Amino acid sequence: MLAVSAPSFAAFWNLTGDISVHDPSIIKEGNSWYTFSTGQGIQVLKSDNGTQWYRVPQIFLSPPSWWKTYVPNQTTNDVWAPDIQLYNGRVWLYYSISSFGSNQSAIGLASASSVGAGQWRDDGLVLRTTASNNYNAIDPSLVIDASGDPWLVFGSFWSGIKLTKIDKNTMKPTGSITSIAARPSNSGAIEGPSMVYRNGYYYLFASVDNCCQGVNSTYKIVYGRSQNITGPFVDKNGVDMLNGGGTLLDSGNAKWKGPGGQDIYGTNLIARHAYDADDNGNPKLLINDLNWDSSGWPTY
Repeated sequence: MLAVSAPSFAAFWNLTGDISVHDPSIIKEGNSWYTFSTGQGIQVLKSDNGTQWYRVPQIFLSPPSWWKTYVPNQTTNDVWAPDIQLYNGRVWLYYSISSFGSNQSAIGLASASSVGAGQWRDDGLVLRTTASNNYNAIDPSLVIDASGDPWLVFGSFWSGIKLTKIDKNTMKPTGSITSIAARPSNSGAIEGPSMVYRNGYYYLFASVDNCCQGVNSTYKIVYGRSQNITGPFVDKNGVDMLNGGGTLLDSGNAKWKGPGGQDIYGTNLIARHAYDADDNGNPKLLINDLNWDSSGWPTY
């Protein structure tokens, strides 16, 4: 796994500049940090030191024609919850296109030799869902298992979080889809999964409850772990995440409301958005060092 060298300041990174994001995914390349997030054409922020951020050109200047084939109701070039990761010498950018309240959705893929080089290649459709499916093809996140093999975790609302193995050559699904986390239909969302492997366990992080309502958002981050990538993932109390389990990591505070859309970089850094109660509830980037207790559970 990646060993991330954090700046030598407090666990809560003091960010400045343009930090307006939703559903961030973070990566470091050389001395530069990049954050990819929901928005027109996939929004990108860059930092030369990890703390001061500025906006750089979006990935898709116009939408590929195939998007409308699978998601005709998508707002033009509105792209959700990207995930950026380096694997086998190439950077892979998974993303989702959909419309609110619908599971007629698609996960797409772009890739490049490096973030800094740009020249993104459109690698097309990864997987899709329609109204006939009981799950939703959004919120993708690439997972590398203990053997170095790639998987994709994804899902939002409906029947919850799913996992599928990825072909190393195509970086697209091969084989079946497994359910790994869900919530009762009357208890709010579970979505935005991210997963990392650490010391014999796979850790699944997810966002639950309601986002996108500014200071009224009830989003929060929960987690569980498993010795197998396909589960069962259980929380600190031993409750299976398929049965609504999940230990609370972050529920926000008086200033930062509704944290979620999290991305774990390496195993010791977490990025997510939260709504700034001191700035009309606008969503902003938060970064923290992610620590681990003596029992192997994540903590701030």
